[in-house]
Amino acid sequence: MRPDSLVMAAPEGSLRKRKVGDVDRSPASPPTPARDPVGSPDRLRPGTFWLTRVVLLQALAFIYFVAFLVAFNQNKALIGDQGLLPCRLYLKNVQQYFQGRIDWGAWSYAPTIMWLLDWSNMNFNLDLLALLGLGLSSFVLVTGCANMVLMATLWALYMSLVNVGQIWYSFGWESQLLETGFLGIFLCPLWTLSRLPKHTPTSRIVLWGFRWLIFRIMLGAGLIKIRGDKCWLDLTCMDFHYEVILIISGNLSFLNWLTIVPSLACFDDAALGFLFPSGPRGLKNQVLEMQRKDIQGVQTKPRYGCMVRRVVNISLGILVAWLSVPVVINLLSSRQVMNTSFNPLRIVNTYGAFGSITKERTEVILQGTASPNASAPDAVWEDYEFKCKPGDPWRRPCLISPYHYRLDWLMWFAAFQTYEQNEWIIHLAGKLLAGDSEALSLIALNPFEGRAPPRWIRGEHYRYRFSLPSGKHAAQGKWWIRKRIGPYFPPLRLKDLKDYFRTREWPLPKPRLNTP
Repeated sequence: MRPDSLVMAAPEGSLRKRKVGDVDRSPASPPTPARDPVGSPDRLRPGTFWLTRVVLLQALAFIYFVAFLVAFNQNKALIGDQGLLPCRLYLKNVQQYFQGRIDWGAWSYAPTIMWLLDWSNMNFNLDLLALLGLGLSSFVLVTGCANMVLMATLWALYMSLVNVGQIWYSFGWESQLLETGFLGIFLCPLWTLSRLPKHTPTSRIVLWGFRWLIFRIMLGAGLIKIRGDKCWLDLTCMDFHYEVILIISGNLSFLNWLTIVPSLACFDDAALGFLFPSGPRGLKNQVLEMQRKDIQGVQTKPRYGCMVRRVVNISLGILVAWLSVPVVINLLSSRQVMNTSFNPLRIVNTYGAFGSITKERTEVILQGTASPNASAPDAVWEDYEFKCKPGDPWRRPCLISPYHYRLDWLMWFAAFQTYEQNEWIIHLAGKLLAGDSEALSLIALNPFEGRAPPRWIRGEHYRYRFSLPSGKHAAQGKWWIRKRIGPYFPPLRLKDLKDYFRTREWPLPKPRLNTP
């Protein structure tokens, strides 16, 4: 067919020349996808960090949510009015140390909102702080929106709990969350609640703050291993280090998940864009449009707030650099200390994990008996089961990451030491003797459920190891093989503990039922 026949076959008037003023009444053609200068549609260019900020804030909010959830579920039994280590007693001792005054000295020693609250109901105060933290972190997690005021509130709330948490909050991940959360404050605009605050670009200084944090975490962990245990150099530590996979098991609380957060600052929008759906109203498309305007040289008029923010960010950089001096000195020292804070606000800290590896796992098993005579050969001793630490050899190890059971964790540390070094364990024994409901909320299995509390409680020391998959113990359904080492603390009755409790200003628990 000739080309002119194709022209003749076209509908009449379809090829006529359009005149000025003619209106095109044909259906609108679909818009062509946006393209960058090299012609690739929806391709984010490297070098901007709008989406990075969103991912960072939501990841940080997730960790905050888990931390406040742990606090809400466990703090009353650990540091509440009738807790194992009451925070009211701790604050009272701090106040007495500073001659009974709540002045700058007391505030700087233990920075916490608790100084401003009524101490008559510490359980209410602890729940209030935890619930506020849960609500705010949930908002940021779900919406991806945050401002400086909101993030500063989260940081202040968690710092207030950490600084009255005593031994229960004495580990490196608490300081690491506070340092990460402090940097998170400066990622955001002051008041604006938006996932993409267009007048507040992500500060490079804050990004480098996160990078400096992850660098110190990794370097500190490496140096403490080289200096702490020769098994790291002869490559035998891993025979023991990964007997339960850490990030899945939850043995280290939310530490591994938290360590991921600052590493996100190493990735720009081009690297993280795959996490966001494409669409005309999506964040990814908005960032693409902002990048195009930047290429075209479209600049917005400088705002006063942007200049103030620049000064604030520079001040933050100077502060972090200044507070990093003792941290760097510690890293370079042959006597490196791991997981230490050099300032009360824990803004810049030193980190390090597994400087030495325990080659065996020992556990304290609490046992109770209803027998009137603890020494009688026919006394039946029954085990209390904790929620996540080894106990019953037939029970599978729990996988709870990133949740954390603080009592279970401290029970493991107590097994390395004596009960004199961990007086709270005797407090726990007294509460179990009384059938205290708060203490029992921390326990997975109370063998005296539905009965009178035990007459005696003792602590037994056991050595645990995993059963071999092909061994006889595994064939019997046992996950653990345990062997008794000896007594951890002798059998105790509630009345035996009266003087012990009184000298430590612990309230003697009232028995749930009449007990001898």
